[in-house]
Amino acid sequence: MKSSIIILPLLLLSLLSFSNAAMDPDSIYQSFLQCLPSQSPDSDQDLSDIVYSSTANSTSYTAVLQAYIKNSRFNSTTTPKPSVIITPTTESHVQAAVLCAKKVGVQIKIRSGGHDYEGISYISSEPDFIILDMFNFRSIDVNIADETVVVGVGAQLGELYYRIWEKSKVHGFPGGVCPTVGVGGHLSGGGYGTMLRKYGLTVDHVVDARIVDVKGRVLDRSSMGEDLFWAIRGGGGASFGVILSYTVKLVPVPEVNTVFRILKTVAQNATELVYKWQTVLPESDDDLFVRVLLQPVTVNRRRTGRATFIAHFLGDSDRLVALMNKKFPELGLRKEDCIEVSWIQSVLYWANFDVNTTAPEILLNRQSSVNFGKRKSDYVQTPISESGVRSIFDKLVELGKLGFVFNPYGGRMYEIPADATPFPHRAGNLYKIQYSIGWNDADPELEANYLNQTRVMHDFMTPFVSKNPRGAFLNYRDLDIGVTTGDEKNSYNEGVVYGEKYFMGNFDRLVKIKTEVDPDNFFRNEQSIPTLAGKSSVTSTGYCEEAIKMMKIGILLPWVCKMLLG
Repeated sequence: MKSSIIILPLLLLSLLSFSNAAMDPDSIYQSFLQCLPSQSPDSDQDLSDIVYSSTANSTSYTAVLQAYIKNSRFNSTTTPKPSVIITPTTESHVQAAVLCAKKVGVQIKIRSGGHDYEGISYISSEPDFIILDMFNFRSIDVNIADETVVVGVGAQLGELYYRIWEKSKVHGFPGGVCPTVGVGGHLSGGGYGTMLRKYGLTVDHVVDARIVDVKGRVLDRSSMGEDLFWAIRGGGGASFGVILSYTVKLVPVPEVNTVFRILKTVAQNATELVYKWQTVLPESDDDLFVRVLLQPVTVNRRRTGRATFIAHFLGDSDRLVALMNKKFPELGLRKEDCIEVSWIQSVLYWANFDVNTTAPEILLNRQSSVNFGKRKSDYVQTPISESGVRSIFDKLVELGKLGFVFNPYGGRMYEIPADATPFPHRAGNLYKIQYSIGWNDADPELEANYLNQTRVMHDFMTPFVSKNPRGAFLNYRDLDIGVTTGDEKNSYNEGVVYGEKYFMGNFDRLVKIKTEVDPDNFFRNEQSIPTLAGKSSVTSTGYCEEAIKMMKIGILLPWVCKMLLG
């Protein structure tokens, strides 16, 4: 009898620990098939058409999963896969998916374009998760009369730009330069582009939005309130709900724009030019944006550093050359270096298309090349000395593959208060750095080497970049700077590590809003906004785990008792 008494706690412990294992994917699939129609009764569609499972319709499941994976690092056989993918076509489908995910007890990942650099819209550190893939939400309604666009989160930037160009040749939108980036992630994280200095960020032009909240309600700006509307314009929408669409204001663009690209190696005074660029561009004409790429290259069989200066100017080449000769004569810009283009052609140019041979319709192509990659970010607030720039070139050559992208600030970015949106990195920053590395070979040793290069360079840059806290850009997602484990007791303490880097003094306001609108932290990911300690109840996953525990104990306890008591 004593041995039986000893065995009983061990058996109960094994039951409890076993209950934390992943649920059966097929049972999750069946649960959603049963739940979705009851939560979306107005739908006349067979909802099995929008639900994909690795067990029930594996070929379609794989095709849908891989269609918007934009980083091959997260497309291996060992990459965590969702139990179910849901591809809603109506708002009621989204509402039902949220309510059913809560009921079933699985984490929900929200994907718009899949360009998130760490893949967190389609992979998870939790055992049970689903993907809510919003690619069907790609309607674009351009209204030139009031200069607005209502754009679905599944639309891509190239599609948005094309639809604007269709209606007007003197309107544009200050978004990013990669045409296949999804609108949802780009806008909710504070996206930017080549009109940054003239018009600020994408979120500075968002005037309304539609979102499905944790209760399954569809809310617009009026019904969600100004706090939540503030949060989803730079705080990352996936922490607060499922964004359906944004309404944005268009900006005026001239009929004639000018672009140029000038390459200089270290032997051609690249070091001195980069140093001068830091001091000139933030104070230059707001119509001018000049990005600088720093990378190691081979010239005459020797490795060296090279700087590439790429410009977009909202005006003609005569005015640009005169401006550059006055502000930055060292670069030696000539009229023959310049290409005069329309705004839509500037989009093509920055997307690396030939503006002379490429029609704007290419922007409607939703397919993009996919390789392996890693990104990091930093902000520079005081000019790096010439010797510092030289040491950076030397380090890039030493490492061998990594490159830098320097994006200048100034202009409108200095005029908007740091707390106007969750994105805080405004006045006081000269430029933003993107650390960029990409490769094509699925070799684990190669990947380890390249990831290490980004971390070594990030450490090397510490003396040159912002401090206390060291800033980072949410849309250059980087899990190296901190993650949350989903432990509610430590949620805030884990979240503040990366949260203050991304959001600076705006982080605590985001946490308060999150706690108010999603106290159980249902909408969560590896770098989501946490809830305040002590304010959350048990998460949906927690409820499910408790239910499974009780179910398994209820089934097995009579058997245990019978065994022990004979």
